[in-house]
Amino acid sequence: MNRPTLRPAAPVEHARILGIGGVRGEKVVPNDDVVEPINSSDEWIQQRTGIVTRRRAGADVTVADLAVGAGEDALRSAGLSGSDVDAVIVGTVTWFEQTPSLAAVVADRLGATPASAYDISAACAGYAYGIAQADALVRAGTARHVLVIGVEKMSDFIDPTDRSISFLLGDGAGAAVVGPSDTPGIGRTVWGSDGSQSTLIRQTHSWLDYRDRAPGEVEWPTLRQEGPSVYKWAVFQMTPVAQEAIDAAGLTPADIDVFLPHQANMRIIDHMVKMLGLREDVVVGRDIADTGNTSAASIPLAAERLLREGHATSGDIALQIGFGAGLAYAAQVVVLP
Repeated sequence: MNRPTLRPAAPVEHARILGIGGVRGEKVVPNDDVVEPINSSDEWIQQRTGIVTRRRAGADVTVADLAVGAGEDALRSAGLSGSDVDAVIVGTVTWFEQTPSLAAVVADRLGATPASAYDISAACAGYAYGIAQADALVRAGTARHVLVIGVEKMSDFIDPTDRSISFLLGDGAGAAVVGPSDTPGIGRTVWGSDGSQSTLIRQTHSWLDYRDRAPGEVEWPTLRQEGPSVYKWAVFQMTPVAQEAIDAAGLTPADIDVFLPHQANMRIIDHMVKMLGLREDVVVGRDIADTGNTSAASIPLAAERLLREGHATSGDIALQIGFGAGLAYAAQVVVLP
């Protein structure tokens, strides 16, 4: 008996980022506004983190609002509309609904229905995870245009008295459109996780604690981190991951024009630049100084800013790496749109 043969997908050889966009919380929050509850100072925060201000959204602005704004901006940058999108991938840990996915809500608001849509929970690595998946979807022929969004409203998870992470955090969304390309535009992704260290960045308690308690018995969950341990992990274990991504792309550190690390801490960024041996004229994303740490949104927001302000240009070769809670990480070399 002759069985029928399946018709394969029509793959394409290469994919690349076609457009990048972003939005930030409308409120500018200087260090002086956050120091009193943590018994600190503007000088201490700047020396330890490089942050001068952070951007936070108002109470009436939702994570979906931020994501839609960034998606619209990225689509404009790519010269496309929502109807051109075949898949929407959203990296976030601050969407409060278990279901439906934020991606499905955003796809509808962008006019992308019936695009496939799903969320990624990889914290600060969420955007880089999304780029890896978008690259695979496009090259496999499963989708032609994929919208990847990293979005967080971190202010919803802040304890103002916490000295470990609260003063770092900001709100925003960054997005990229990935589509087919005649030349390689996204290198192989180097990614992974280490759940044995998952307590280093964590939620204070589970949502399950609300299930059997009376209202008011359980405080709202917020974020905590073991700062010194996270710092050492990021500097000494993520730098080799970044180097592996460069190697996987067939390049050397001297070939990198732009460095787009997760905007966690300026000292971490400076150490990685030095340890990687990047060129003296390499353009480094330092959006953390004015925007704060926006988790999954931080890499695309840093890229959007550099492109908008003319510090980076189309065709530049960029190394990007996300790392954070999980502990999850991902790095890849991309060509900027």
